[in-house]
Amino acid sequence: MKNVVLENIGKLSDVTDKLFEKEKLGLTGMEISINNLAANEGNPFVHTHQQNEELYIVIKGSGVFYADGEEFGVQEGSLIRVEPEAERAIAAGDQGMTYICIQAAKGSLKQYTMTDGKLSDSKASWM
Repeated sequence: MKNVVLENIGKLSDVTDKLFEKEKLGLTGMEISINNLAANEGNPFVHTHQQNEELYIVIKGSGVFYADGEEFGVQEGSLIRVEPEAERAIAAGDQGMTYICIQAAKGSLKQYTMTDGKLSDSKASWM
């Protein structure tokens, strides 16, 4: 497959700590990490970014998100978009938490599915 990179990381629950995928997948417009936090564990630091906004997607569990001096609960299904300059951190609750974090330069998305996607001219059918 010349236009596709596939990596199977296995079960998300088997990921220990944090798994960065930019280099492994050859990503050029974003960074992605898969993260597992044990029960009542959190990131050991509050941080900001210079250019990248982040999207946190909670896949399993629940916890607390810290942003600019405020805390709020998050759980499976929560999507949290964070501006680059916002101070942020995340911590798991009693059951632990699995989440995905995607980073991309703020303002870099020029097109999206509705304006960038196009149907193939190929006569081949799929499924």
